[in-house]
Amino acid sequence: MKSIYVGNLPYSTTNEDMMELFGKFGAVNSVKLISDRDTGRAKGFGFVEMEDASALEAISALDNTEFMGRKLRVNEANPRK
Repeated sequence: MKSIYVGNLPYSTTNEDMMELFGKFGAVNSVKLISDRDTGRAKGFGFVEMEDASALEAISALDNTEFMGRKLRVNEANPRK
């Protein structure tokens, strides 16, 4: 299982948008969009969990591609220290 960091997302992105985008590469186990604790406003990044092979394929296919008018940053998430 790999966790994928997805950055530079439009603030209007929904979990469904992410499931659809990453679902093209395999089963999406979870999507977590990060929002500001105080305002509840989206921060423009999130994490997607997928099986290893699907995750690697999604990362290489989606990094630096345009999504809803923004160029995505997609890479393997580093575990928190």
